[in-house]
Parts: sequence; structure tokens; C-alpha cells
Amino acid sequence: MELLFVALGGAILGLAARYALPGRATHGVALIPAIGTAVAAVVWVGLTWLGWAWDGGWIWVASLVAAGVVSALAALFIGPSRERHDAALFERLARPGAGAKA
Repeated sequence: MELLFVALGGAILGLAARYALPGRATHGVALIPAIGTAVAAVVWVGLTWLGWAWDGGWIWVASLVAAGVVSALAALFIGPSRERHDAALFERLARPGAGAKA
């Protein structure tokens, strides 16, 4: 049950990162919240395998901080990367025949 709650917390932090940081027009609606959900769940499970108590406070802190940080970094890096790739694709498609090899 706690895994469900930590995954929900990761999704909420991902939503906060999506709407608080610039560049949200360059990626889908669910990408950043999905990253937050996945990171929170993976960190939680990893820490429980390492023996951290599921009812302890530090496992919650570590899981949610990791989800928030990774969500924010993903939101900050995906946007500019997508803009660069889109601009390169536009340039390649705007010059017909330039990329074709005979």
C-alpha cells in the first residue's frame, strides 16, 4: 500500500515540475509525471531491498526527493533537447535533395 502512496507522491511531484518549469510545450502531458512516478517507485523498492523500514521517515524522504529532483532535471533537459532536434529536422526537411545521396 505504501508503494502506491509513494508512486502517487512521485506523480504529483512530476506534475508540479511539469507546470512549474519552462518548456512544457516540448513534451507530452504525461511524460514528466510518469518519470516522477517511476523514479519514486524504483527508489522505494530499491531501498526496501536494502533493508530500509517501509514505515520509517527516511525512505519517504529519499524516494520523494529523488522523484522531485529527477522530474525537475528531466523537465529542464528534455525541452531544449527537443527544440534542438526539431530545428535540425526542420533544416534537413526544408532543403529537399540536400540530404539525399545519389
